Amino acid sequence: QVQLVESGGDSVQSGGSLRLSCVASENTYRRYSVGWFRQAPGKEREGVAAIDSDGSTSYADSVKDRFTISQDNANTLSLQMNSLKPDDTAMYYCAAEPRWLGRWYRLSRAEYNSWGQGTLVTVSS
Repeated sequence: QVQLVESGGDSVQSGGSLRLSCVASENTYRRYSVGWFRQAPGKEREGVAAIDSDGSTSYADSVKDRFTISQDNANTLSLQMNSLKPDDTAMYYCAAEPRWLGRWYRLSRAEYNSWGQGTLVTVSS
């Protein structure tokens, strides 16, 4: 099972930007579906953005036009977050699954079996 390590979380003010990174223990490019999820206190973990094994991407409506997911190299996944809002405050997790998931499932946490430990993003108003 692939191992995932996230980094880049920090405390920022509303309107600021952060870039999260996720390093995998093996090549995930076009072999895995990979995604970013987040979990705020008292809430369920939700899909934020994902890249399917065929390169297709999906974004949650709440982050469209603000967040960009990218696969920087064979084993590094990034999430560029701009125009951050207090509602973006959460623990952010990287996830990977070695198969194509399709548009209906790539933001579904139930489809992923490999997870990182998370990196905390705090946005203050």
